[in-house]
Amino acid sequence: MVTTPAVELSGITKRFPGVVANDDVNLRVAEGEIHAVVGENGAGKSTLMKILYGMQSADEGRMLVGGTEVDFSSPSEAIEHGIGMVHQHFMLADNLTVLENVVLGAEPRRRGLIDRKAARRDLEALGASYGLDIHPDDLVETLEVGERQRVEIIKVLYRGARVLILDEPTAVLVPQEVEELFRNLRELKARGHTIIFIDHKLEEVLAIADTITVLRQGRTVATVDPAEVTAHELAELMVGSELPTPSTEPRVADDHVTLAVRDLSVLDGSDRPTLDRVSLDVHRGEIVGVAGVEGNGQGELIEAILGLCQTSGGQLLLDGEDIGHWPVRRRREAGIGYVPEDRHRRGLLVDAPLWENAMLGHQTMAPFARGPFLDRSGARSATTRIVEHFDVRTPGIDTSARALSGGNQQKLVIGREMAASPRLLVAAHPTRGIDVGAQASVWAGLRAARRDGLAMLLVSADLEELIGLADRLVVMLRGRVVAELDPATTTPRILGGYMTGADE
Repeated sequence: MVTTPAVELSGITKRFPGVVANDDVNLRVAEGEIHAVVGENGAGKSTLMKILYGMQSADEGRMLVGGTEVDFSSPSEAIEHGIGMVHQHFMLADNLTVLENVVLGAEPRRRGLIDRKAARRDLEALGASYGLDIHPDDLVETLEVGERQRVEIIKVLYRGARVLILDEPTAVLVPQEVEELFRNLRELKARGHTIIFIDHKLEEVLAIADTITVLRQGRTVATVDPAEVTAHELAELMVGSELPTPSTEPRVADDHVTLAVRDLSVLDGSDRPTLDRVSLDVHRGEIVGVAGVEGNGQGELIEAILGLCQTSGGQLLLDGEDIGHWPVRRRREAGIGYVPEDRHRRGLLVDAPLWENAMLGHQTMAPFARGPFLDRSGARSATTRIVEHFDVRTPGIDTSARALSGGNQQKLVIGREMAASPRLLVAAHPTRGIDVGAQASVWAGLRAARRDGLAMLLVSADLEELIGLADRLVVMLRGRVVAELDPATTTPRILGGYMTGADE
């Protein structure tokens, strides 16, 4: 007996100016399975999911949900058919609480008014049921990336979704949390939910998926059984090359300290320390990796170094000079580069063209400025070099950043910072959302910059990346440095133990 698939997409084609994002794509997802969709950046994964979720309309093709042909014109129509999506870039209102975000647009009512007690009760029950730790009264703007993701997952479940689309859900999780997420997904599957899972970590895809569909250059190239394929074979299907690894290499010792952090503290609005007397050094030509569950002070450490938040004590020295009182602009002009953890909120003006985005943070310096004036010609030439050198796939430098895939947006941000030849690079999750092909070039670029004397503070949720790239590792927990480890003798599980406090 042939069962009706939960979702079936046939001949889906979607064109944008200068780009065919989906070219006759076919996807069949069985009811109650975990179906992974993989592909390099620009392969069309996100566009396909946005079509399924009603955010965009296909130019050609048919879409069936539960055997019924549908043509969604909005996400609300997809939600009515039991489809929910957790986006790579979260769709939350920063100025509202967790509770308000979850119920927004689906508020329980009593006598014409919002029933906050019922909303709170339902939210807490959902959180407990799915093992998602949430605090209903926290403002979303105060949450770290990992906490925002949990809110998004609860938001989808609150609306009764039977088909869940998860866009890179493990990107912000430590190994123990990934295991817990996978347990939750298997529980959802056992209850009859269908899960479409987009991920760049191919070993994870092989561990969780029942079926894998590979997209390449906007087309379906294969649908495979994970029991019959390896990560290297998947990578080859995706990008035509083997899976890269961030293998470490010997570093020439350099005693010069580029960045010195001494007893640095930051207080929150209630005068509680979010960064508590942190000290660390980053030497010239050294990568220091910072590991920690999101929300344990890594964000505050980055903001303090850049001058984005007020410190309550301690010192920051750049090449021996105290920069603690310097404004952000002076720190950037002194050679501090910055790759933010959220490229949309902190790294890009998504509706501006690429050549304008390429000057952000560097707009007072050559080649983007000539005296007090912006140098439009210099900016355009510099952007062209960045696009070519860092393989940013775009129709041209006048294209808006919004039109690029997530990975190409990230390559633009990294290229912008590396092209400025910084003394110190503060990099938060530099390969988040980048496909396996692009990872290799980013890792090679970071290692080459290190050989040339770049000092780097690398914050990442990808523990393999930290272990493979860093010369030293520090672990942060509750705003403090709780461990310093040698990457050569460290595993992701050891790191995860320190990150969660299990090995304190």
